[in-house]
Amino acid sequence: MIGRSRANECSSFLANQRGVHGGWANSRTAGFHFKSRRLREKTEELKRRPKNRRIIIMQNKENREPRALQTQAAGEMKSDTHTVTGPGRVPVKSSSKKFTIKDFDIGRPLGKGKFGNVYLARERKLKTIVALKVLFKSQMEKEGVEHQLRREIEIQSHLRHPNILQFYNYFYDDTRVYLILEYAPRGEMYKELQRCGRFDDQRTATYMEELADALHYCHEKKVIHRDIKPENLLLGFRGELKIADFGWSVHAPSLRRRTMCGTLDYLPPEMIEGHTHDEKVDLWCIGVLCYECLVGNPPFETASHTETYKRITKVDLQFPKMVSDGARDLISKLLRHSPSMRLPLKSVIEHPWVKANSRRVLPPVYNPQAVPNH
Repeated sequence: MIGRSRANECSSFLANQRGVHGGWANSRTAGFHFKSRRLREKTEELKRRPKNRRIIIMQNKENREPRALQTQAAGEMKSDTHTVTGPGRVPVKSSSKKFTIKDFDIGRPLGKGKFGNVYLARERKLKTIVALKVLFKSQMEKEGVEHQLRREIEIQSHLRHPNILQFYNYFYDDTRVYLILEYAPRGEMYKELQRCGRFDDQRTATYMEELADALHYCHEKKVIHRDIKPENLLLGFRGELKIADFGWSVHAPSLRRRTMCGTLDYLPPEMIEGHTHDEKVDLWCIGVLCYECLVGNPPFETASHTETYKRITKVDLQFPKMVSDGARDLISKLLRHSPSMRLPLKSVIEHPWVKANSRRVLPPVYNPQAVPNH
């Protein structure tokens, strides 16, 4: 495969997160204490405002474990201990404990990136297995991506879905920020796709159903992901898909944005042409993903950025013979130049090719018959 290229306008934050386990911005994340002058001043300002009840509440919540996780995945909640268990879920007990690195046994590395590493870890008291993402403040400050980390945390901490990697908590010390994440035992979809070359119809259709359900949930929360691709998808204990990286996501109540972001091969025409975009950029991305899963490479990939741009804006879509008619129909209906013409998520889940081939292991969060098109 030709190496993936990035849009020039993208920051290096996500460009260096490949292989890393995998908001509503508020003062809760001010406790990172990055050394920039602006952030120090903001922190001091918050400290001088003790009468602001909302700020006090947010500060008191820093470093606490999350509340009992709400999920419609198979599992059970014990009301006496507020612990959730089940496939694809890690039990987490709700308390007011503040974590430090001493609370974890650190295991093998799961991934590496420019800003830090991800490790398999075990919380010593509860024996909970998690993925611990360790990020260096100095590196993030140098690249100016502190705000992106805050946004990622604030968005992902509000999401509860069996096909979205669970964010449990974070803590920090003088030099690092630690993110406590759900551990996905089967690793990255990107590496699995490289190993297999391509996926068959059943596996791809299963991923499409899971992804459409998870994105519908996000869009209901007014969250646009904007960077769906194999590198940002993990596989859980039973092989279920997990959206893992929300670094380019945005909470946009109006669902209209202009920022150009994401991976070049997955950029929709409206971003390349400089138009505003909405949640329908995610529909384009899952169409590209479906093609890449079935073929082994993205549909508009070329040796140069310029040619790739041209193919995307022209929707120069060509299918090899091994792609079935049903898959071609789904992909063609997602990869439409006009966002309003793209197949909505409800119709993706109900598409005949998806329904005939999907072998989803966890029940959906949304019933397609009960919700409007998105």
